[in-house]
Amino acid sequence: MPLAGILFGLSMEKDHLSRKLAVILHADVVGSTSLVQQNETLAHERILAAFNNFSETIAAYGGVAREIRGDALVAEFDRASDAVAAALAFQVSNGELNVRLDDGIQPQLRMGISLGEVVIANNTITGAGVVLAQRLEQLADSGGVVVQGSVSETVPARMPFEFESLGEMTLKGFDHPVRAFAARLRPGEEIPKPETDATPKTAEPEGLQVPDKPSIAVLPFNNMSGDPEQEYFSDGITEDITTALSHFSDLFVIARNSSFTYKGKAVDTRLIATELGVRYLLEGSVRRAGDRIRINGQLINAETGNHIWAERFDGDLEDIFELQDEITRKIVGSIAPQIELAEVERGRGLQPVSLSSYELSLKAKSEAFDAFRLGDANTLQNAIDIANDALKQDPRNTQALWLLGVTQMDQYLYQWGDDPVGALARAMQAAEKLIHVDSSNAAGYVLRGTLLIHRREFDLAISDFERSLLLNPNASLHLFFAAWGESLAGLTKLAKEHAELGIRLSPREMDLWMGVAYLALLQASFAEENFSDAIKWGRLSLQMHAKAPIRRALMVACCAYAGNLEEAAHHADELRVFSPDFIPTILRGDLLLYRDSAHNKLLIDGLRKASLHEYKDN
Repeated sequence: MPLAGILFGLSMEKDHLSRKLAVILHADVVGSTSLVQQNETLAHERILAAFNNFSETIAAYGGVAREIRGDALVAEFDRASDAVAAALAFQVSNGELNVRLDDGIQPQLRMGISLGEVVIANNTITGAGVVLAQRLEQLADSGGVVVQGSVSETVPARMPFEFESLGEMTLKGFDHPVRAFAARLRPGEEIPKPETDATPKTAEPEGLQVPDKPSIAVLPFNNMSGDPEQEYFSDGITEDITTALSHFSDLFVIARNSSFTYKGKAVDTRLIATELGVRYLLEGSVRRAGDRIRINGQLINAETGNHIWAERFDGDLEDIFELQDEITRKIVGSIAPQIELAEVERGRGLQPVSLSSYELSLKAKSEAFDAFRLGDANTLQNAIDIANDALKQDPRNTQALWLLGVTQMDQYLYQWGDDPVGALARAMQAAEKLIHVDSSNAAGYVLRGTLLIHRREFDLAISDFERSLLLNPNASLHLFFAAWGESLAGLTKLAKEHAELGIRLSPREMDLWMGVAYLALLQASFAEENFSDAIKWGRLSLQMHAKAPIRRALMVACCAYAGNLEEAAHHADELRVFSPDFIPTILRGDLLLYRDSAHNKLLIDGLRKASLHEYKDN
């Protein structure tokens, strides 16, 4: 297993486009053609003035007016509540302005708001989220606002808005009906004012210090069913997620009783995070209709207010406890990787001046990701050096111990440095110390199990993988690693089951870990001599991380067996660039991947079958 292919099995190169999850607002002027026909110059002036006013309102509520397209405007927000507040605030002020006009040239806007992935380039914003917002806007009345169902459920119940269901609408360009809601201000309420430096602020509690490790509070999920009797279900989901997250020893999770003190209160999420001393908040809603249940969840970086992740889960109520467990596993399996990715990105921005031990471990992890993306031995060594610096400050830093084991294992796999065999021994020392420091940390057993596979101690390795799953059964990462080890130990059926379960629990897993699942499926399919499936999984795994020696070597053999010698030669050429000694090491018998000698022989024969010159000479 190439640990590049395993722990860092993802190509993290950023393209020139910015892709993100965002709240999109699309607005257009109602009857603009008629206004222009009355007085073209005056109509254009007033439409432009309306858009300028709206752009200022959008900015005040933390949004960005990305484009003005003729008589339409597109804006982006991080939070759904800000988008709705800005839309309603402008509609009120624009209505008051139009009342004072004596003629009929009174621009009125209608708006649609959606939540989805978008692509931003040169301040131009595109994507399905933009199209959906436009389709929703076309459902709105003059001066009205229509939002997607997931937007209405994302807005906290404490906000002074109400959402009238328009039913499930069939919209052009979308295969499935979309639930739409008309957004209004609740009678007797006021639109929340935007936060600005000039806004008088009440004294806030000093708050707690945010821990070094990723910290999260799970806020009570809102019961959107309109039936107080359903509170037990939304409360149960909240408690189950809190308990499941607490199994991740590298997370700092606020206890249930503290989080529930905010139930039903209109408190800003940033204030909650300050009071609890956490960096991340998970909030959501539960809606029941007959025997169907829908749960929406969103993860927020409380320091920036940005949405990191949002998802919707549907199910039946035939077995309510089983459904609770299933939804909890899916949510936990989805958000844990997003927290890790957010922490790694935070590490990239840290400057190496007076960093804490934990911050140094974040910096080391981002360096390691770059090392495997680039196939650069020097960058990997830099990551090892930074991890050692972190341990000098805090010898019990489990993140740094884990990373030290991972990076030194990859030195062994890539045969980088002067002493790759010694690197494997040092990696095992780090794993043993990690387990000694925290015997309940499932990551320690995953790391040691991976190293034991390389030492061909398969029974002990499988025991470690089993231990990790007992400690944290909801971690897709641990399922992926277990599958990887099982595929090499000859347990191919179990390996495929664990890989597929991990993918099901976290279908939108970041590529970093999804590549591990594909590698496990590649290894299992190859051992079963199902070369067509193996090639399929191999190609997917290489999309996650191209500079991964085991993936390339297996693909050389798979393609040779399939009669595709041209593709086999391509993978061999790619492998030769970053790990020229890898295949010769296998051919000499110095590196054995599989437990079963027949599987190793299958690999060696496949490499020789590729008919490449350097293989014939070994």
